[in-house]
Order: sequence, then structure tokens, then C-alpha cells
Amino acid sequence: MSNAKVLPLLEPDVEPCCPPLTERPFTATEAETAARMFKALGDPIRLRLFSSVASHEGGEACVCDISDVGVSQPTVSHHLKKLKEAGLLTSERRGTWVYYRVEPSVFAAMGQLLATTAPAA
Repeated sequence: MSNAKVLPLLEPDVEPCCPPLTERPFTATEAETAARMFKALGDPIRLRLFSSVASHEGGEACVCDISDVGVSQPTVSHHLKKLKEAGLLTSERRGTWVYYRVEPSVFAAMGQLLATTAPAA
């Protein structure tokens, strides 16, 4: 059991990458950004880690609480690094442990990307 405390959220630094898929075709830059996010989530271990962080009590998780995904600790660290590089997780070191969280803006950006626009009447 960790003795983590909930910290106030900082201003999110992740902006929506792209318009909804149904709005218009992506530019090359938007497609690269979205592909990086989907590629990071396309690995089952990364998806499990992302889900563990997102669903953890308080909205953040110590690496010590989420590393039981069937791979070694160095592999967990590698996957968490890839999720951070894709802009899906942020982290903070506290003593010897690293705590990860999904900023609310990440969920907003993902939701916006996958939203469909209402058909015109």
C-alpha cells in the first residue's frame, strides 16, 4: 500500500492534437501526432498500464502499484516512458518512487478526436 496523497492538478499542458476525425482530413502533422498516441496505446502492456494509472484511486499511481503486468520492471519502465513520450502520461518523482497520472486534457483530446459531429438537419 502506498502513502500517496492527492495533489492539486496543474494547468494541463496537453492540447487537443487534432480535429474530430469526421470534421475534415488530417494534415500530415496532425496524423503524425494522432498516430504516435494510437501507436503507444496499441501495445497491450501499455494499454494495461495506461488503464491502471487512469483508474487508480486519486487519479495517479506509483510505479510500485501498477508494475504487475507480467513483464519485468525494466520493461514496465520502458513502456511507461513510451506513454510519456506520446504525451499520454505525466510523472513526478517523490523520493525513490515515480508517480504517474493522466492529465484531464489527455482524455479531452482523445474524446474530441473520436467524437462525431451531429448530422445537419
